[in-house]
Amino acid sequence: MNNQIEDEHIIEALGMSQITIKNGEITKITEPKIDYCPLFNKKRNIKTITKEEIKENIEFRIKDFGMCTKNRSFEIKDLLTVGISEILKTNVAEGNLDCVVGVCEGVGTLLLTDPDLIQGVGGRVSGLVKTTPILEIIDKLDEKNILDPKTAEINQIKGVKKAIKEGYKNIAVTVVSPKDVQEINKIRNETKSNIYILVAHTSTTTIENAELLFENADIITACASKNVIKLAEEKQVYHYGKSVPIYAITENGRKLLDTRLEFLGKNKSTNNYPIKDFNPAKPLI
Repeated sequence: MNNQIEDEHIIEALGMSQITIKNGEITKITEPKIDYCPLFNKKRNIKTITKEEIKENIEFRIKDFGMCTKNRSFEIKDLLTVGISEILKTNVAEGNLDCVVGVCEGVGTLLLTDPDLIQGVGGRVSGLVKTTPILEIIDKLDEKNILDPKTAEINQIKGVKKAIKEGYKNIAVTVVSPKDVQEINKIRNETKSNIYILVAHTSTTTIENAELLFENADIITACASKNVIKLAEEKQVYHYGKSVPIYAITENGRKLLDTRLEFLGKNKSTNNYPIKDFNPAKPLI
C-alpha cells in the first residue's frame, strides 16, 4: 500500500455543497445550491441549509460514525424508510440480489454481499466525489472485495465487470453519472447479465442527462432535480415518497422498490400523479 497518498475525501452533501475532509478535519465547504431539504428538516431539524449547518452536520458524522477516518463504523441503522441503501439491503436479505457494487470513502468502488454492510456503507454517505485509501477501512471491508485498494478508485463500470467476473448473478449497482449508467446498461445488454441500475444524487441533472437516465436505469431518486421530477411526471412512472420520491423506471426496478415496501408493511408503489402532499427540496435545480 502506498502510504504517501494524501488523505483527502471530497463529498457532495447537504444542499449540493462540496465538502473536503483531510485527516479527519473539514478544510473546505462550498456554498450550497439548495436552501431546503425535507429529509434533513425531518431528521436533523435543519430548516435552512447554510455553510454553518453543513459544517455542524459533517462534524457530527465524523464524530458519530467516523466518516472519512480510520474510526469508520458500519453499525448504522436504517436512516430512511425507503432510500437506495435500504432498498438494496432488503433485497439482498430477501435473496433478490447477491451482490451490490457500491462506493465507500477510504475504499472507492467495492462489492458488498452483507445486508448490514450495504446499509453501513451507503446509509450515511452519498455523493462521494473523491477518496483516498484508509487502511483500517480497507481491512474492515476486506481487500478482495475492493476494486483497487492501492488507489481507492471510484469506477462503477469496472466494479460491475468485477462482479460479473466473480460469478455473481443478480447484481445491483449504485451510480451517479448518466454516462456510466448508459455504459453499464450496454454491458447488461451485451453480456445478458442480470444487473439492476440505481441512480442517486441527481440534483443539477440536465434534461438531456435525465432522459439518458430514464432510458437506461431501473430506479432513480428525485433529489432536487427539476428535470428528473418533470420526466417522471410525464412518463407516469411508479414511485414512492412525497418529499424525495424514488422512481421505479422498469419492472425490475419496481420489484426492488416494492420488496422494500412489502418488508415495511406498506402499500406497493403507485403511478398516480400528481404526488399527494408533494414537499420537494427548494429550489429544484
